Amino acid sequence: MTSTHEASPATAPVREAPRTGVAGGLFRAAVTLHTVVAFGQPVFAGVYLSGDIGGLDLHVLGANAASFLGLAQAIVGVTYSVRRRVWWPALASLLLVAAETVQYFAGMDGALWLHLPLGVSLIAGLAVLFTVAWTRPLPGRVRGGSDA
Repeated sequence: MTSTHEASPATAPVREAPRTGVAGGLFRAAVTLHTVVAFGQPVFAGVYLSGDIGGLDLHVLGANAASFLGLAQAIVGVTYSVRRRVWWPALASLLLVAAETVQYFAGMDGALWLHLPLGVSLIAGLAVLFTVAWTRPLPGRVRGGSDA
């Protein structure tokens, strides 16, 4: 009779998932705020399109806030990427800021043929980035063998 030796859970080495560091937490916060504000934009546009002229003022205010938060997210994303040498946060954030800038000016010029589909794409992109940022560990910089 043959038996196999299996390591018991008590003796098996436990690998902890890397904890999210401070820079990763800041990136998550920036992505979350940016996403929440951007998701308000279609609501404000709908208020305007339903006949309430004040909805346009809210939409402009939301566009300004979303643009500011997009730039803040890009700064945090680039900072995180430089610290960890992981480039997806910077790349995704910079692409979103570029698209958001085109979106902003298309709206100001009344180019709805570009403004609306780009807005839908931005919402989809932010939803994906939000999901990735919150489901992947974003560990801090390693200093002397421990996560900071």
